[in-house]
Amino acid sequence: MLAGFVKCKKGMTTALDFVLIVAVALLVLDVVWGVFTRYVMGEQAKWTEELARFLLVWVALLGGAVAFGTKGHLGVDFFVGKFHSEARKLMAIVVHLIVLFFAGAVFLYGGSRVVADALAMEQMTPALGWKMGHVYLALPIAGIFMVLYTIENLIETLAAPAEGGAE
Repeated sequence: MLAGFVKCKKGMTTALDFVLIVAVALLVLDVVWGVFTRYVMGEQAKWTEELARFLLVWVALLGGAVAFGTKGHLGVDFFVGKFHSEARKLMAIVVHLIVLFFAGAVFLYGGSRVVADALAMEQMTPALGWKMGHVYLALPIAGIFMVLYTIENLIETLAAPAEGGAE
């Protein structure tokens, strides 16, 4: 069962990595075009700033999900490292449950509500004319990945034996 989760996680991470590479490339091209139009053509293309902002939001949220899934996020575990191995494992489980609640409540539920409300009010972006609900989709999509990664990390923690004693 754990091997299936690991394989699924690897596939999700690969897909997200690809999406992020494309989004960052588009962000770079967009900013370069905005600078070019401003300084060479005399007036910046109006849509470049808005697109850059939206791409940055997507890159930040999805990149955070990838960093979380690959355990590349910032963590402060100085005090937890002093605990006995069973206490460290218990703390890891508690942290996974807190993250699962936060990702589910804020990103999935809250993000879905924001998307639904923006689509219901038919909010549109000023320069590009996109529906704001589509821009806000970054929240629940990142939340889905964070929940899945957290469930996988929780199962991995529960299946792993407690490490050696405190130093």
